[in-house]
Amino acid sequence: MARPAVTAVDLRWPDLVWSHFSRPRFDAFDARVHAAAAAGFAGIGLYVHAYGKMRDEGRPAADIASVVADHGLVLAEVETVKGWWATEGPMADECRLAEELAYELADAAGVRYLQAIGSFECPLDQAVAGFAGLCDRAADHELLVGIEWLPYTNIATADDARRIVEAADRANGGFCADIWHHVRGADNVEMLRRLPADRVFAVQMNDGPPRPVLDDYKDDCLASRVPPGAGSFDCVGFAQTMVDMGVTAPISLEVCSAELWEMPVDEAARLAAEGMRAVLAEVR
Repeated sequence: MARPAVTAVDLRWPDLVWSHFSRPRFDAFDARVHAAAAAGFAGIGLYVHAYGKMRDEGRPAADIASVVADHGLVLAEVETVKGWWATEGPMADECRLAEELAYELADAAGVRYLQAIGSFECPLDQAVAGFAGLCDRAADHELLVGIEWLPYTNIATADDARRIVEAADRANGGFCADIWHHVRGADNVEMLRRLPADRVFAVQMNDGPPRPVLDDYKDDCLASRVPPGAGSFDCVGFAQTMVDMGVTAPISLEVCSAELWEMPVDEAARLAAEGMRAVLAEVR
């Protein structure tokens, strides 16, 4: 297949990226890449520990980069790092391992974006310093870093993430805006609009039922999503807000769905891409 005409850093709205967690964590990588290319995605994402497993099985980052490029795709994003606030102990060790894997991929494949998540178990000023340090290390590998706010953590809203990013004051530090955590969380459009558009480095799109399916928020968000337009969320309105703000980040389709995970990989990719394209057709 043809090599891509663009690199990961060239991706812009409305380019589509197929997020890693739209499939099971440790599924067949080559089939995933083939399905993304067939569905017309511009890039894919990769979970750092899925890469770590492949590396341990003898598959280096250069081989992964080659497979992606041979399918006309780019490796757009890697996720996730957590514990970035910790200075020592198991959380710090876990974060450094995730960073090591992410930086190997970035150096081999020219990845654009690294995602950061998690609660911080420390004073706010330590969390700010930890995020600044993460951004500085990532900058050595030409990576943007985005905090994804998660309602089940103490970075629960866009405003919570903004306080850390603004205080850290790093050019490559910004945000991931996931429609699921917006709708199921604060559901406050004004919070979104307070984010500087040029720091929204990732936009994650999906859809969901009117009410949670599972009692636990984290379990529900990892199993109950549907493709954009197939649920009750105002996907068009969310996408329109991003456009009106001037957000230029590519669109990552993160459709974590127990139902779609059981489907053939080509079908799951097609449904996600077609759903998002139908949404975009209604955005001005």
